[in-house]
Parts: sequence; C-alpha cells; structure tokens
Amino acid sequence: MPIDPKLATLGRRGLIAAAAAAGLVPAFLPRARAAAVRTKAKIVIIGAGAAGLAAANRLADRLEGAEIILLDRRREHLYQPGYTLVAAGLKPPSYTVSTTAEWLSEPVRWIEERAAEIDPVAKTVVTDTGRRLAYDFLIVAPGLELDYGAIEGMDVRRIGSNGMGSVYAGPEAAAATWRAMSAFADKGGVGLFLRPATEMKCAGAPLKYTFITDDVLRRRGNRAKAELNYFAPTRVLFSVPIVHEKVRMLFGDRDVKVNYQHTLTKLDLDRRIATFRTPDGLKEVGYDFINVVPPMKAPEVVRNSPLPWQTGPWAAEGWVDVDRHTMRHKRFPEVFAVGDVAGVPKGKTAASVKWQVPVAVDHLVADIAGTRSSESYNGYTSCPLITRIGRAMLVEFDYNDNLTPSFPGIIAPLEELWISWVMKEIALKPTYLAMLRGRA
Repeated sequence: MPIDPKLATLGRRGLIAAAAAAGLVPAFLPRARAAAVRTKAKIVIIGAGAAGLAAANRLADRLEGAEIILLDRRREHLYQPGYTLVAAGLKPPSYTVSTTAEWLSEPVRWIEERAAEIDPVAKTVVTDTGRRLAYDFLIVAPGLELDYGAIEGMDVRRIGSNGMGSVYAGPEAAAATWRAMSAFADKGGVGLFLRPATEMKCAGAPLKYTFITDDVLRRRGNRAKAELNYFAPTRVLFSVPIVHEKVRMLFGDRDVKVNYQHTLTKLDLDRRIATFRTPDGLKEVGYDFINVVPPMKAPEVVRNSPLPWQTGPWAAEGWVDVDRHTMRHKRFPEVFAVGDVAGVPKGKTAASVKWQVPVAVDHLVADIAGTRSSESYNGYTSCPLITRIGRAMLVEFDYNDNLTPSFPGIIAPLEELWISWVMKEIALKPTYLAMLRGRA
C-alpha cells in the first residue's frame, strides 16, 4: 500500500506524537536493565499469545536460572488488532501472521502441547498428552474461546458467503468478510452489525466495522441504497458513558439505526434471517450483509478448573478470579492471569496486555526476591476507534471510565483525527511486536 502523502507533511512533532502515543518512543529507547534475580523457580505459562509471549520474555530478562516453560500448540502467532484492517480491504491476511518461535527468548522452553488440566492446589498442569508439569508459579494467558456454537445455525465455514461475515474468526475469515462486505457495498441493501451479551475482546471492533462499512458505501456512491442497523445487548454502545454518547451522535449523523437490548441467538444463513432476543421476545430481521460477533468465554481448561470467579459478573463465562490491580489470583497466590482470560472490569485489548504483564511479572519477581512490589494496573485500555477510513478516535480509559489521554493537547480522544488513524494503521504493530519481546 503506498504511503499516504500526508505523512510527508505531518512533520517531526506530529510523527513523534503519533509514535509516542502508540508507545513506540518508550518501546525503542534504551532502558536500564535491572540486575537479574537468581532463582531455581519453575514457572509455567499457559498460552503463547500476546500476553503469554510478553510475560515469558519479561521473565527471561528479569530472572537468572529460572525454568520458564511456555505451553501452547500454536505455531502461528496472529496479530489480532490487524483483523479489522484486513476486513476493510487495506491489508492482506499475511499482515497478521508470524510464528511463535520468532518471538521467544532463548532461555524460554516452549512445549508444543495444550494445557488440559490445571490443579492449583497440587501446583500442577497436565497437558493433552498426559505430561504433568509441576510449578512454583503459574501465569494463565490462554486468551479466550469464540463461542460460535452458542448461535443456532452459525457455520464458521460459511463466512464470506451469502452475505455473512465475521472478523474475529481469523485472518482468512477477515479477508472473506471483506469480500462479502465489498459485494454488499456494490449493491446496497440491509446491513446488520452487533456485539454479544458476553464480555469480549476489543469491544470497539463491532463499532469500527459499522463505521468502515458506512464509509465504503459512501465512497462507492451507494450509501442511499443501504440501511445500516446496529444491535446492542444492553442500553449502551460503549461502556464509557462519554464515548457511548459520542458514538450515538456519530451513528445519528450517519443514519445508522440503533437497536438496544437485542442479542443475536439464531441465524438462517440460506434465507438471510437473523433472530434476536429482545425484552419483547424473539425478533427476526432480514439482511443482505451481517457481521457476526460471537459470544466469548474462557477456554475449557480454565472453566473446568478452580480458577474462575465463583460468583458475580465474571463467573458465567469462566474468567479467572484475579485482583484487578495486581493480576494475582485471589485464592491461589502463586497464580497470575493476564490478557483476555483475566476476570477484570476492563482489559481485553492488546493495550491492556502491555500494562498488565509488567505489573504481574513485577509481583512474581518480587515474590521470588522476597520483596514487595508496588506496581498496580489501573485498568488502562486503549481503543483506536476507526470512524472512517483515514480517521479514528484514540479512546483511552481506566477502570473508573475516566478518559486517560496520553498526550492531551496533541491528540483529542473524541475527535476524528488522521493522526489517530496513522497510529492504528502504521504505528500500532511495531509497538505490539516490541511488547511481545518484553521491551514495551
């Protein structure tokens, strides 16, 4: 893709602002390396996604002599923040794909097996081959499970056909979604967009794709031929009230019809009919294009262990019961959870991983060193919310729904800015990869 000519005129200050706000400046500046803590501790990390790799590499940097085991069958590493760009026709699927091996520090031992059982009382993990691994500390970072099976009639194999897309299912599914959406944009019709009633990764993604579809329709001169509908399972579009209000206003301005308290329960893929659960009962809606976002839950190995919340809002889907500030398990102090699987009010984004992992690692290393850590995660989450191709809002917030802009006065969080788009399209991936190596 050619570089936007605006890059040439952005200027040094703007480029530095974009890089800094995306985390690139601290990622690539030299940082002082603290003396490694000597230990014979055995640390098992479940999951080689963004959180697991970042934790493994940070621990390798902080500890000397530790046995660090990374447990995961996945050989491919997927840059999931790039899926939306693939589904917008801006990047190829290969843009999101690398390998697990290339991001591992040498001291980390990678076992290509899947965790099948977790026993935090015995401090052991059993793999799908029957291998039993004892640990002194455990970091749980397997991501989450896309529960497509909870939608009656859904068939992942049919993504991209009959007007059905689903960005989350992987790089090829994102590309197939682009083809289905592009065909819809050529003709118009009824488009349906939604989010599930469960917790989910990158809650802004369904909104982004609604805005992207609207923009593609306008660029092709077919917006008047299309009706766009967004379905929210609650009474809000975004968990942060001021962001909800901004999105509501933008949807109103762009003629996107909003339906609150609607949850997708069933699809008839041949007849192109979606069924939603509403306070007034089931409601069938016909469509020409639909972007399906499935319910999400913790992986089975976590749900079937003693680790999830026992009661409360994060119990139903099996999220791990951790302290929201330290990421340490509330009942098993040798266990930490980071990334999507952690049962905290915010934080199922790559930006959250960037801040959660250093906190969890610092507390774990402090335990080994016999000291105490004062590090605390405040719920920081960042969402580069695309509002049209070439424009985005950089929404950053914490547990208390406070907006926490990294550079006030340079990047306004609720304005549709080109610089925020540059961060999403260009600057975000390098800082993500630096995070994997434990450098961001």
